[in-house]
Amino acid sequence: MRDFVISTETNSDMSQEFLQSNDILVIPHYYNVEDDMYGDGNELTIEEFYNEMRAGKKAGTAASNPAVIDEKFTEVAKQGKDILHISFSSQLSCGCQNIINGGNAIKEEYPDMTIEVVDTLSATLGEGILLQMAVNMKKEGKTITEVTEKLREVAPHLNVLLTVDDLDTLYRGGRLSKTSAIVGGVIGIKPIISVDAEGKLAATGKARGRKKAFNMLLETMENNLGSYKDKQEFIGIIHGDAMEDALVLKKMVEEKFGYDNFVIEPIGPSIGAHTGPGAIGLIFLGETR
Repeated sequence: MRDFVISTETNSDMSQEFLQSNDILVIPHYYNVEDDMYGDGNELTIEEFYNEMRAGKKAGTAASNPAVIDEKFTEVAKQGKDILHISFSSQLSCGCQNIINGGNAIKEEYPDMTIEVVDTLSATLGEGILLQMAVNMKKEGKTITEVTEKLREVAPHLNVLLTVDDLDTLYRGGRLSKTSAIVGGVIGIKPIISVDAEGKLAATGKARGRKKAFNMLLETMENNLGSYKDKQEFIGIIHGDAMEDALVLKKMVEEKFGYDNFVIEPIGPSIGAHTGPGAIGLIFLGETR
């Protein structure tokens, strides 16, 4: 059985410790603040990035570089290994297609190589849940085919829910329609967005104030869990440089559902450029999205 490498993009928001300790190959997505481009070794800290946004500077993003994909995948091919790539939603970026195209080009030169691409139709720690599953299954000795089949089975059950301070950045970045963005136009209203079954962002509700928004996240979680209530790889909490609020949400989830397996991470710049500072998200597996 050939060995395989697990890969993903920077959008997964899993910690550097997790990625490095499990030998995850990371394909960078890029971001800019005004005219300065970052994403491949020249990084802003989370605090620096969000402070720039708070100061009113415009941030944007760019998908993976085909040349970088070719370089990194060729290196794996030369080692005689296969690749299982866990991808950011194809409906939110051309990055997934870039990976597919790059993998097909590599296989022309290395026809015995297997490159599987799992389109998570998800984002941030939604990808992270599948990464954790893939790592665990690989350690159990599962083949690349077995792991791929399981991840594709689980992907439709990834729930990513967020409350953001406003929807302007998502609208300006083309991630949300103008009609959906209108719900965030009232001062004090906290919009709720989700990654829907098609892998797109959708505005699903609004609440007056952060506490009520958190309660809406928990209500949606309760409605969506279904048979997955006791099948959680972990409960993800993400934040746009708002750790204090993230811990409040964690406590609320603990008290309501009794979970104790949490991963709490900041939203990285390649997604945070669209969700903005102060965003808070809840990620879990559910019967439905």
